[in-house]
Amino acid sequence: MVNNLVSAVLLAAGGAKRMGQPKQLLPLGGKPMVYQVAVAACGADLLEVIVITGAAGEKVVPVLTGLPLRILHNDNWETGRASGVRLAVQSLDVRAKAVLFLLADQPLVDKSLLNKMINTYWQSGANLVVPRWQNQRGNPVLFDLSCWRYDLLQLTGDQGARGILQAHPQCIQYLDVTSPEIFYDVDTPEDYLLMQQMWDLRERFS
Repeated sequence: MVNNLVSAVLLAAGGAKRMGQPKQLLPLGGKPMVYQVAVAACGADLLEVIVITGAAGEKVVPVLTGLPLRILHNDNWETGRASGVRLAVQSLDVRAKAVLFLLADQPLVDKSLLNKMINTYWQSGANLVVPRWQNQRGNPVLFDLSCWRYDLLQLTGDQGARGILQAHPQCIQYLDVTSPEIFYDVDTPEDYLLMQQMWDLRERFS
C-alpha cells in the first residue's frame, strides 16, 4: 500500500439538510453509502485512508469497523467542509506526497478511477489531478502537498477546495472519464432513488 505515497481523505461529516437525514448512512447494496466509498478507497493503491466524521459520527464509526483506515471526528463540522479538510491535512502521514479527497455521497467512484488518478499524478508531474467528463469537472480531486498544503490549511467555510481549482486552472491535469455517472452525488431523496437504480445496474453488469 505504500508504493504510491498518496493519502486519501473521505469527507463524511455533513448534516445533509436537504436529505433530512445523514446521507452517508443511507443503504446502498445492503451497506451504508459511506461504507461503499470507503471500501473503494481501501482497495486502491494508497498510503492511507482517513475518514472525517461529523454529523452522526457515532453511527458512522461502527459501520467502518474492520476496514484498514483511520477515523477522525471533526468537532467543527457545522462550520463547513473546509474545517474537515484542514483537520485531515494536519493529520496526514508524514510520508504523504499528495492527498486525494473523496466525498461520501459519490459511491460510484471506484478503485479503478482512484488508481488512474494516482498514476496520472506520478506520470504527469502535475500538482492537481481532476477527473473530467467532456467539460464537466468532478470529484475526487488530488492535490500535491508540496504545492497546496498551505492553501488547503487556509480554507474556510463550506466551499472546500473548489476555490483552489477555480483560481489555478492552469495547474490542473485532467483525467478524462468515459461516463458521467461517477460524478453523481446524493443531495435529495430523488437523487438517492436514482443512485439506487444506478448502483443496482452496475452490480448487475459488473
